[in-house]
Amino acid sequence: MPLPIVAVVGRPNVGKSTFVNRMIQAQDAIVHPSSGVTRDRSYHLTDWNGREFMLVDTGGIEFSTDDAFGDSIREQAVVAAREADLVVFLVDGSVGIAAGDEEVAALLRRQETPVFLAVNKLDTPGREDAIHEFWNLGLGQPWPVSALHGHGSGDLLDALVEALPEAEGMAEEDSIGVAIIGKPNAGKSSLYNKLLGVERAIVSEVAGTTRDAIDTVLHDGDRTFRLVDTAGLRRKSQIDESVEYYGFVRAMRAIDRADVAILVIDSATGVTDQDQRVARFAEERGCGMVIALNKWDLVEGPEAKEELVARLPEKLGFVGFAPVLRLSALKGTGVHKVLSMVSAVYDSYSSEIPTSRLNRLLTDLRASGHTISKGGKILRMHYMTQTGTKPPVFTFFANHPRMVDANFERYLENRLREAFDLTGTPVRLKFRQKG
Repeated sequence: MPLPIVAVVGRPNVGKSTFVNRMIQAQDAIVHPSSGVTRDRSYHLTDWNGREFMLVDTGGIEFSTDDAFGDSIREQAVVAAREADLVVFLVDGSVGIAAGDEEVAALLRRQETPVFLAVNKLDTPGREDAIHEFWNLGLGQPWPVSALHGHGSGDLLDALVEALPEAEGMAEEDSIGVAIIGKPNAGKSSLYNKLLGVERAIVSEVAGTTRDAIDTVLHDGDRTFRLVDTAGLRRKSQIDESVEYYGFVRAMRAIDRADVAILVIDSATGVTDQDQRVARFAEERGCGMVIALNKWDLVEGPEAKEELVARLPEKLGFVGFAPVLRLSALKGTGVHKVLSMVSAVYDSYSSEIPTSRLNRLLTDLRASGHTISKGGKILRMHYMTQTGTKPPVFTFFANHPRMVDANFERYLENRLREAFDLTGTPVRLKFRQKG
């Protein structure tokens, strides 16, 4: 049984993201004075008095707006409220009942989901009398809170968890963390939605649409995947708005939490500098990787397709260990291979190779005579063992470990990959003095 869900809804700029951050005691939800910043639903695992639940931050509900995303934002918020076990309707107590509050309240009254009406921005203690007019919204008792300072949040949480349905905790430790990464407009949200089979992330041709990292747990066969649709990554020099910078940081955090990253590349434009940069981020952070050549159907002719694949070693040679899939997320072509490939990569990423097998390989390498000599010294590799997983870490014991250079390190990595199944995972090599 999944964890209970509490959705936070309301007009723009009533403090929903600040409220969510207060509830989860973290700065996960983007807080910004601009309206429309929170576009997709973002899910946050939290607990109160030992009760775990998912708190959902939504975009501001507006019924008349010039924002091109307005309809999508409103629909996302409505869906969040519909799928939730409880709804927190947040209003701005500093201005009273505002235009739009009554429309949102009418929308919520038509649904069966229980609603807690939270009157926010009552930052000065003793102003609780400001809540009385909100009884007119017809949603029952108003709860005075200050998301900024925390006043009243404990009382509200006590009431929330008492009303939550019983549920079992989510065994997230058994899931494979998967970050869907790539430059803006590569098709990340389309792939995310196709994998889930539901429209949960807003898909748009406008760069930077997905600004929050959104986790969703997906069961496929006997495996559980935790999917993260990340903000489109771009070079820092191209991040003009501070809100996009927050999304950029959020994507970095998503990569840090992931076991495997799916690098989505727009095949119609080919591998770009931004694709290389994104891949480097994930490799440096030790993620397993699958390269998804999306929009494969838009590449015209077999020669163009061959050229695109042939240039991958030149452009992405530093993640040459990553398997490559050709797909169309929009049409669904090839998407069925993604999770099975992610599963195979995860197996390599978390694999443990017996020391006896590693040292048989080392014996063969010594017999080949390939080594380094410098200043009368000769590098001799005596012993090796695996000292870590996720990603695999191999430690070599040698007489002069400082003699190992980048070329010899690549030689050893290539021999390891030839001998063992390390598909899709980076490896880390360490060198220590024997004894």
